[in-house]
Amino acid sequence: MSRCKRIDRETKETKISMELELDGIGNASVNTGIGFLDHMLESFARHGFFDLKVTATGDLNVDSHHLTEDCGIVLGTAIREALGDKKGIRRFGDCILPMDDVLMLVAIDLSGRPYFSFECDFETERVGYLETQNVREFFYAISYSAGMNLHIKLMNGTNDHHKIEAMFKAFAKALDEAVSLDVRSKNVLSTKGTLA
Repeated sequence: MSRCKRIDRETKETKISMELELDGIGNASVNTGIGFLDHMLESFARHGFFDLKVTATGDLNVDSHHLTEDCGIVLGTAIREALGDKKGIRRFGDCILPMDDVLMLVAIDLSGRPYFSFECDFETERVGYLETQNVREFFYAISYSAGMNLHIKLMNGTNDHHKIEAMFKAFAKALDEAVSLDVRSKNVLSTKGTLA
């Protein structure tokens, strides 16, 4: 059974088409107009073994906020819809990932109930053409669109490029674990009988 979803979303500010395959091999084709965001989404796909196609345009003449946030909304929606009824998934995933000076923690529960915790400060206003404050907005949007309990915590480090890249890689690896199927599980991993 394919766990693949295509989402198209258009507002007055952005137009996004995204296709996500949870059981991929890490292939990515990404064009958002924000080079560093493209690089991060490609890294997310590679390290989570997801196949990802993204085409996005938006009001970058204003700033990167709307496009970055809306990419998070669409990705979260694609994750939620690709998972379907969530039968057999491990549900929980976590990763503590080192990258040069940075040590990053990401933990996920695909409970259907959104909660978001973000403990990371940045030293610079932007990395490339991506405003660093919009990184939080991106992951917040994923959490609430996917119905995901998501915790992100910087444990050590100073370089903002490394912080963000470690965050995306750790998120990918934690999500890969959470969406993976456990052959022992024949239903949803909840005593309530539902993950919603």
